Amino acid sequence: MVLVAIDLTVTWIITSRINLAVWVLRDIFWMMLAGQVVLVALIAWVLIAGVRSGLRSFNQLSDEIRERSIDDLKPLRVDGVPAEIVPVVEHINDLLVRLNSSMQAQKRFIGSAAHQLRTPLSGLKLECELMLSRDLPLDIRQRAERIKAVTDRMIRLGQQLLVLARADATLAVQDAFRRINLSEWVRESAGEWVPKARQHNVELNLHAPDTPVWIDGDPLLLEELLANLMDNAFRYGNGATQINLHVGANPPSLSVEDNGPGIAGPDQVRVFDAFYRAADVKTDGSGLGLAIVRQIATAHGAWWGLASRPEFDGTRISIVFPGPRRGARLSRHD
Repeated sequence: MVLVAIDLTVTWIITSRINLAVWVLRDIFWMMLAGQVVLVALIAWVLIAGVRSGLRSFNQLSDEIRERSIDDLKPLRVDGVPAEIVPVVEHINDLLVRLNSSMQAQKRFIGSAAHQLRTPLSGLKLECELMLSRDLPLDIRQRAERIKAVTDRMIRLGQQLLVLARADATLAVQDAFRRINLSEWVRESAGEWVPKARQHNVELNLHAPDTPVWIDGDPLLLEELLANLMDNAFRYGNGATQINLHVGANPPSLSVEDNGPGIAGPDQVRVFDAFYRAADVKTDGSGLGLAIVRQIATAHGAWWGLASRPEFDGTRISIVFPGPRRGARLSRHD
C-alpha cells in the first residue's frame, strides 16, 4: 500500500505539477533514478522487517531452550509460534513428556529399591550388633565388625539414593518449601555435630548474623545438604583442625570450610558428579555426598561453588540461595 501510494503521488506530480516542456532528458533521468533508489530501499526495508518479525518467535523459542537446565523437561510454550512450526514444537513436547516419564520411572525404581533394601540391611546390622555384644573369638569378632562396617556403608548409600531421588528438581519439591531462618536453623543443626568434632579434635566454629536470614526451603533436604557438607569435611579433610560454617545475609548463603589438604585442581570440576572419587582418596565413601549437595541446591534454585588450594587454604563449599520467593504467600516477617 505504501509503494502504490508513492507511485500515484509521483505520477500526479509529474503530470500535474511539472512542465515537461522545460525539462531536459537529463533531469527526467535523475528523477527516475532517484525514484528507483527510493523504491528499492523501501522494498529492502519491508523484506528485512518482515523476515525479522517472522524470526522473532523462533529466536524466543531458541532462547527458551538455551536457558533451560538439563533437568527441566517441561513442555515448550507454543504461544506466538508461527502456525508452520507448531507441529514441530508439539512433537518436541511429546518427546519431552515421554523422556520425563522414563526418567521419573527410573528414579522411582531407584528410590523403591533403596527403600526395600533398608529392612534387610537393618536386620543384618542388628544381627551383627548382637553378635558383637557377646564374647567371640578374635577372628570371628573381626569378621563381624567388617560385616557391620559394610552394612553401615550400604545403609548410608541407600539413604543417599533416596535423598537423591527426592531432591530431583523435576519432582516439584518446591511444594514442600517452608519459610526458614537460615541463621537459626544452622545454629540448631550444627550443634548436632559438636560431639563428632570433639571426637576428631576439630574446632567447630559458626559465623552467622544475629538478624534473621530468610529463605524458602525443604527442611529435610536442607538437613541432608548440611549433613553431606559436614560429613565431607570430616571424611576428606585429613589433618584439618578447624571447620567453619558461615551464614551470609545478602544474598542468603551457607558455606562450610576446613583447613585440610584441599582438593586437587583437576578434581575440583568433577567432585560434584555422582559416584566420582579422586584417585588419591583413601577414605571410604560412595561418591554421592557432593552430588546430593548439588541436586538439593538445584532443587532450591541455589548456586553452588567450591574453592580450594591455591586460592583457598583448605576446602570451602558455598551454597547461595535465591531468598524468599514472592509467590510463597509469606512475607519476610512470617
